[in-house]
Amino acid sequence: MLTYFFVFGVVLRSRFAGDQSRSGFALYFLAGMLPWLAFSEAAGRSPGVMLEHRNFCEEAGVRGGNAARQLGGRRLVSELFAVVLFCGFLLAVRGGVPPTVLWLPALLIPQVLFTAGVSWFLAALGVFVRDLGQVMGFVLTIWFFVTPICYPETSLPPTATVLLSKNPIYVLVRGYRAILLENHAPAFGALWKLWLVSIVVFVLGHAWFYKLRKSFADMI
Repeated sequence: MLTYFFVFGVVLRSRFAGDQSRSGFALYFLAGMLPWLAFSEAAGRSPGVMLEHRNFCEEAGVRGGNAARQLGGRRLVSELFAVVLFCGFLLAVRGGVPPTVLWLPALLIPQVLFTAGVSWFLAALGVFVRDLGQVMGFVLTIWFFVTPICYPETSLPPTATVLLSKNPIYVLVRGYRAILLENHAPAFGALWKLWLVSIVVFVLGHAWFYKLRKSFADMI
């Protein structure tokens, strides 16, 4: 994170419209990292979660499903702790926390659903594709850089913005910045679509995992 801050905040001098100062860049950067870190760690570890727990996978589907779900749960607890630290940082820099922070559950719930769905899908697929963990490392790197976390979305070409705004993490990043830094609710149009996509991904990921669970014992 310090490397990204140095490269984008100091060397490239990226700035966000809401706050043109260097401390403002740090706040916007950290607010964007809150949902990203929770999602990326769960997604990055999910392909190997079944193999990590194979020694006690007597019931591979049930135990593995719990492991994938608990992985997302641990990241959620870590993120909530990070949000508390971020609010402390806001108090130190800006002297207060905006009341719009109460909108946080409206972002956290779809984030958890989306992360769980992706984690279930990757955990099941990782049993059959053993190199999936390495592939996901590459995919997550690209995903990070096409999401405006280290740079303002206004620096993107209009055509790219239209395409990249369909990214659920993009919507989460904008939502976190809105409620924590800009003192307004997340955009409703993007929020209801995020909820819809998250529910669909959650249901499909769950169905995919439990459809394949009978094959896990033989593969593991």
